[in-house]
Amino acid sequence: MTEFTFQAELKTETGTGASRRLRKTGKIPAIIYGNGAEAISISLDHNKIFHALENKDFYSATVSINIDGKTESVKIKALQRHPFKPKILHADFIRA
Repeated sequence: MTEFTFQAELKTETGTGASRRLRKTGKIPAIIYGNGAEAISISLDHNKIFHALENKDFYSATVSINIDGKTESVKIKALQRHPFKPKILHADFIRA
């Protein structure tokens, strides 16, 4: 099984406009929640996630996300995709 590791940045701005600006820079907004801890809003590199989705193991694998030196072990919970463009709009991760 393939191991997936991604670098993420904390997302400080919220809202539709902030997410649109983020997407224009080649990043996607995402959230990590679950396991009794507080939710974390992050941004991830679109192309790295998009290419990881080509591997069918990604959908059931435990993914490591590095955020400012801390590592979160998560699983993909939901993806929002653009209706006709090959783009991801948002990702939800749940702590493993």
